[in-house]
Amino acid sequence: MNLVVGSEVLVAGKWMKKFVEVLADKTALIARSLEVVLTQIQGAIQEQGWCTIALAGGGTPKPLYEALASQELPWDKIHIFWGDERYVSPEHPDSNQGMARKAWLDQVAFPAANIHPMPTDGTTPAADAQKHGAQLQEFFGIQGGEFPSFDIILLGIGDDAHTASLFPHTEALQVVDQLVTVGNKDGQPRITFTAPLINQARCVIFLVAGANKQPALAQIFAPEADPLTYPARLIQPQGELWWLLDQSAGQQLKT
Repeated sequence: MNLVVGSEVLVAGKWMKKFVEVLADKTALIARSLEVVLTQIQGAIQEQGWCTIALAGGGTPKPLYEALASQELPWDKIHIFWGDERYVSPEHPDSNQGMARKAWLDQVAFPAANIHPMPTDGTTPAADAQKHGAQLQEFFGIQGGEFPSFDIILLGIGDDAHTASLFPHTEALQVVDQLVTVGNKDGQPRITFTAPLINQARCVIFLVAGANKQPALAQIFAPEADPLTYPARLIQPQGELWWLLDQSAGQQLKT
């Protein structure tokens, strides 16, 4: 580990705790992310009796899920969600749900009722986004217009600085009154948490690996840049914000 930065940043009148760590390699990145996630899970369960966690897709978090599968945790006290999902069936190789199930959820005694996937089998992506928003309202016991606070939301970034399925200059970036909306990747629909929902989280953890992410990170961490062009800049949660990077991704980072 060659960079560890902790700071408090004033966001919308509240102090956000921001942590940036650059780890030696991807193995060290996954080990550290496991530590952080376990600490957050245990803290939430100790405080309120349960933990809600929204998972990310992609290749970077997969070994984290495999590591979590080897832990002894009170699975009945953990509720699993997803921050975004491709509009495919769970059996499709591109499914974020399918990846997490194979790597983690199907490997342990997870109660089926504690797994809350995004629906992708309705009439339209918009209808399924609305349906999942209603499911979140019911689970968290909130009314329309309110945003729940997830205990943990895991995220990654793309080469274009997108996160979840919030892509540059797409309509999803403008949605501020819904929990879930439709993202668009080159004409392919996805379902995604909105930025306001993500920002209500108690802890957001970005996992980033690879030298190809350096240009995006430079813009995300720049003093000023357009968040509609670099959507990960929109993520400024009310709680803790963690950036865990491997050396290849973070070696040129200026915080």
